[in-house]
Amino acid sequence: MKLFLQVLLLALAVPAHAAPYMVVAANPHAARAGVEILRAGGNALDAAIAVQMVLNLVEPQSSGIGGGAFLLHWDSAAKRISVFDGRETAPAAARADRFLRPDGTPMGLGEAISSGRSIGVPGVLRTLELAHAKHGRLPWRRLFEPAIHLAEQGFAVSPRLHRLIAADPLLGRYAAARAYFYLPDGKPLPAGHRLKNPELAAVLRRVADEGADAFYRGDMARDMVAAVAAHPKPGDLTEQDLADYRAVERDAVCGSYRAYRVCGMPPPSSGGIAVLAILGVLERFPMATVRPGSSHAVHLFSEAGRLAYADRDHYVGDPAFVQVPTAGLIEPGYLHDRALLVKTEKSMGQASPGMPIGASVTLGTDATVESSGTSHLCVIDAQGNAVSMTTTVESAFGSRILVNGFLLNNELTDFSFVPAESGHPVANRVEPGKRPRSAMSPTFVFGPKGELHMALGSAGGSAIINYVAKTLVGVIDWKMGIQQAVAAPNMGSRNRETEIERGTALARTAAALRAMEHPVEAMDMVSGTHGIVRTPRGLQGGADPRREGVALGNP
Repeated sequence: MKLFLQVLLLALAVPAHAAPYMVVAANPHAARAGVEILRAGGNALDAAIAVQMVLNLVEPQSSGIGGGAFLLHWDSAAKRISVFDGRETAPAAARADRFLRPDGTPMGLGEAISSGRSIGVPGVLRTLELAHAKHGRLPWRRLFEPAIHLAEQGFAVSPRLHRLIAADPLLGRYAAARAYFYLPDGKPLPAGHRLKNPELAAVLRRVADEGADAFYRGDMARDMVAAVAAHPKPGDLTEQDLADYRAVERDAVCGSYRAYRVCGMPPPSSGGIAVLAILGVLERFPMATVRPGSSHAVHLFSEAGRLAYADRDHYVGDPAFVQVPTAGLIEPGYLHDRALLVKTEKSMGQASPGMPIGASVTLGTDATVESSGTSHLCVIDAQGNAVSMTTTVESAFGSRILVNGFLLNNELTDFSFVPAESGHPVANRVEPGKRPRSAMSPTFVFGPKGELHMALGSAGGSAIINYVAKTLVGVIDWKMGIQQAVAAPNMGSRNRETEIERGTALARTAAALRAMEHPVEAMDMVSGTHGIVRTPRGLQGGADPRREGVALGNP
């Protein structure tokens, strides 16, 4: 009930308006850092870097320099999208049986996370450095100042951070994490406790002065490798793995929905493909006439999700290792045919993958469930440049291994634990140097004249795809403001149960959905959706009330 009231109140709240720029991030300290950089003459990319560095400090459970990210950048003057892939990679020693027990059965998720084998080569700093070299305006060093100052002076532990520390069954088992996140008597840091991180400040100061090489080579790299090797279940990360890491520039995945052009992240993320697949199926239906929150809305949205996730789980992996039929999966004719499988009176149950053009390899289906230790930020600057960036350490607090004040990821648990199904290789199986598939879905939406209309994305594990698609339908079809669309009850299917957000008005749809043979599950759906929409009144920002984000700008 408490969550429902929070969502309801914020759904009715007036969204944040600002002109000429706006920052939306998952913590007020981080959003303020972005605004500080914009006021100092920085652009959207500069501000995003400052936001990420502060998130590392104040929201360590979700993202940081020990993790990875996907970043979309819009250059307003050049009218060009740049896409930066900062996904973590598997060490060179990784093999397909990485998460199998000696008897050949897959490990449980908790067992895999509690292992040095879960840690991939971090990608955030290389990615931000590459993006800054191409699009930054202020000096790299200046962008670290807000985070360094806050790490040295300290910040008040937020109620959410306190709750997550208290609820985590693994964090206190690790000496460095226990010393940082708990009081001497073993109790989790209380909300309001002033937390300083001088170790992280020193790391950020060196990276600010020396560039990302300070992180990927030398003593910092040795410290990370030593921490992974010292784990009771050691991993195989090496200094060479860190030195070899490269961020990758890719082409955006784009398609149309109604009068808009929607662009997102290509593989190894499944986000761009799957969001466009959901929208492509829904385009067959007059969603504008479907009442938001009705059983019919949940039915159509969930059925579209079943089809999108069926294809996503079957076909998507790192394109350097597997042939992903990206164009075929979002081709309008293919999606029209997939939409014909949706019946208005009955759920299809579990969907099977389709056969898009370019699907020439027989593959097994991946049943990996991704965790939700993720964050999203959006920035639009006064010149109209924009960043939509989703950033992660995988599960909450990542691997729980704290090194020099930052947490290492457990991103490799996003790989399929089972390398083959019925003798067919799984696209997302573990391989050396490979990037695990992701659901992260940073998104841009463009209007009929090619103007940037919206930037958005979400946290939330594999449900990110549904959260982003729901928000797009809310804004485009149901004419909601971005804050109302973000706060609206979450729903969807990941080709399993039909999921409705516990404690919301969607509870009243359960009986009707079950009558349509939906396997309904009411559950907590703690999205972290953030977005900015350009309106005639200026920029309008929406921050997910389920977390502690804010939208800030220059009124």
